[in-house]
Amino acid sequence: MIEPIDLRLPDPSLVVLVGAAGAGKSTFAARHFDPREVLSSDAFRALVAGDPADQRATGPAFAALGRELRRRLASRTLTVVDATSVGPEHRRPLLGAAAAAGVPAVAVVLDLPAAIVLARNAGRGRRAVPEDAVRRHLARIAASLRPPGIAAEGFARVLVLRDPAEVDAVRVVREPG
Repeated sequence: MIEPIDLRLPDPSLVVLVGAAGAGKSTFAARHFDPREVLSSDAFRALVAGDPADQRATGPAFAALGRELRRRLASRTLTVVDATSVGPEHRRPLLGAAAAAGVPAVAVVLDLPAAIVLARNAGRGRRAVPEDAVRRHLARIAASLRPPGIAAEGFARVLVLRDPAEVDAVRVVREPG
């Protein structure tokens, strides 16, 4: 059995979940955070287009997500962004919003084995992302973890989880920020 892994979060802060489609970001968010704290790209796609899987709605969905993120951070509310965020160009606006609000940002990277992620994604039914896209996500995460990578982007802390047992061992510990 793996020892508990404490994820110490300043409250307020921004938590950026990073992982390929099917890696378990939404499950992680649901396990550790109140639904009102989570901004999900899928939920914003559903809000904009009526379908969480409609990739054509990504631009407007992320614009709406960004507005809500800035509002929440300005009100000093701990906020979790549940999106793939696999490249620095995806994380940069999130980090900018946190910096503008004066709150720290923490990245939680779900860098699970490709076979696990691909199997989970395939089991998502209608919400499954094409396998080639998931493989691109995995490659982008691997690149983000090579030095200096995500560690140099400005996050107060980066927690990398490489095994489902590690994901299951996480305990979120909130600390006054």
